[in-house]
Amino acid sequence: MTAPATSRAGGPGGSSSRASSPTSGPRDGTRRPVGTALAALATVRDPELDEPITTLGFVTSCTVSADGDARVRLRLPTYFCAPNFAFLMVADAYDAVSGVAGVRSTEVVLEDHFASDAINGGVAARAGFVASFDGEAVSELHELRADFLRKAVLAGTDQVCRPLLAAGTSRAALLAMTLGEVPASAALDRLRQRRAELGLPAGPGAPLLIDPATGERIREEAAPLHLRRARSTRISIEANSSICRGMLRHRYGSAGLGQAPEEERRAR
Repeated sequence: MTAPATSRAGGPGGSSSRASSPTSGPRDGTRRPVGTALAALATVRDPELDEPITTLGFVTSCTVSADGDARVRLRLPTYFCAPNFAFLMVADAYDAVSGVAGVRSTEVVLEDHFASDAINGGVAARAGFVASFDGEAVSELHELRADFLRKAVLAGTDQVCRPLLAAGTSRAALLAMTLGEVPASAALDRLRQRRAELGLPAGPGAPLLIDPATGERIREEAAPLHLRRARSTRISIEANSSICRGMLRHRYGSAGLGQAPEEERRAR
């Protein structure tokens, strides 16, 4: 059985293929939807790290022919990255690029991974995770995705609350605060988006502190533990992200398409 993984990696690296640039345009001078396809890939996130696969450096190449045939190549930090995470990213990339105007066919290939054949074939056939790993997987990945979204909500809560606490906002004030009362920021926008994806309250009148599993407002006695969990979740995700970036650099030594420079990422 392929169980939800608790570790992203655990083995030797693969080949050293390099990231390539998207093609510019067809011979008739009209614009290909390559830029739009890459923008679509930027909406696909690593489920565990909650970051776009573009900024993480996972997109090796993205091309679109004059006839609208899109070809995407993906890579991961190690040969043994968890297949359930990998499947989600490849499937999401396929869906994102297939929805781009002007794209008539899509091929997404994960390279240098021990389960590449099963993942690439399953996604191309729209077979789902269970059918792609016949005899190994027992369920689809909806709950795994939701679990990671709940962690993203917790981490996002810490990202929003830390500046407020540092500015002198009391815990009691946080408990009474609504999302509409929080100063605007990219972290707040991200938190609201993740909550909306889970069907949790995300409007201006929604409480800032909620249980990511139930959507209920956090009670006063539960607030200290909730804030500690939010902080530890955020630290864990950021640490995993840093490890994965380092392993990817060591494995390939080149930036992926749309990958954010390290100094720019740290400034966010």
